[in-house]
Amino acid sequence: MMSSISVEDLLKHLGSLNIIDIRSIQNYNNNHIPGSINVPFDNLILTPEKYLNPRQSYCLYCQKGLSSKSACQILSRKGYKVMNLQGGYEEWVLKH
Repeated sequence: MMSSISVEDLLKHLGSLNIIDIRSIQNYNNNHIPGSINVPFDNLILTPEKYLNPRQSYCLYCQKGLSSKSACQILSRKGYKVMNLQGGYEEWVLKH
């Protein structure tokens, strides 16, 4: 089952949670959540086994939270433990 996490909750777990930015490499290079890695949406969906360990949990985010929500739905159906950052990177910028 897919879940979501707020920016406030993410801040509490920063450093202990695997965070994946699914935006383009250009957006990631412009700015990103500290500690996150960049795995563009298509790469993550097509070959999740290259990037995800089924025994670990991950927080995914995109610009506004819509693409990452979609990715979470797809990946959770495949058995991965993923959660969506509510509001995406834009929400992070507003609240951080």
